Amino acid sequence: MTKVSFDDVPPKSSTVTSYDERHAGTYLRLLDAESAGADWREVVMVLFGLDPVNEPERSRLIYDGHLARARWMRDSGFKHLLRPQGH
Repeated sequence: MTKVSFDDVPPKSSTVTSYDERHAGTYLRLLDAESAGADWREVVMVLFGLDPVNEPERSRLIYDGHLARARWMRDSGFKHLLRPQGH
């Protein structure tokens, strides 16, 4: 399995970016983990390969930022994906 690289902070664009498209699977997994009540520390280990004990601030920043972006994609970002290209 190829690991997808990620930024510490996802985009804050009001439109879907190429970063969002590359990380759509990660966003879905984050939302699924949240729904299941998974501990955020386990999630960052599995999805981002981070050690929340050694990098607690960075781990939390990455988790919170990507979860917020995943929620945005779920709640409104998906609408941008449904628009025809060039509109």
